Amino acid sequence: MTKPEPDALSGLRVRPYLVTGGRTRSAVDLALETIIRVTPEGQKAVNDLQLEPRQIVELCHQPLSIAEVSAHLHLHLQVAKVLVGDLVQSGHVATHSASNEAAGRPDLLLLERVLDGLQSLRG
Repeated sequence: MTKPEPDALSGLRVRPYLVTGGRTRSAVDLALETIIRVTPEGQKAVNDLQLEPRQIVELCHQPLSIAEVSAHLHLHLQVAKVLVGDLVQSGHVATHSASNEAAGRPDLLLLERVLDGLQSLRG
């Protein structure tokens, strides 16, 4: 049996349940449109995080929705929610509810950003 070429290994993907440790739900209730942003704690600890959480922290220096994080990192939405939930619990990212509470409806700009993120998932 021959050893695979290094380029052949670059296309391998890890199963989603391995990334989340077998968990399918986040301990934190998060909607797709929840906006997240890195905290000062997250900025300090970024080099101590594993690959996917580190990528999320690095990506969220500007506010992004969970749907956008999922699209940018090519992660399944539920995997992104579990990982973001872990980062919220550890204090590495903070959440902000994106809905316009006065009108009881989500912001139109936010909905457009979420739609763009979801469309980018289709390729």
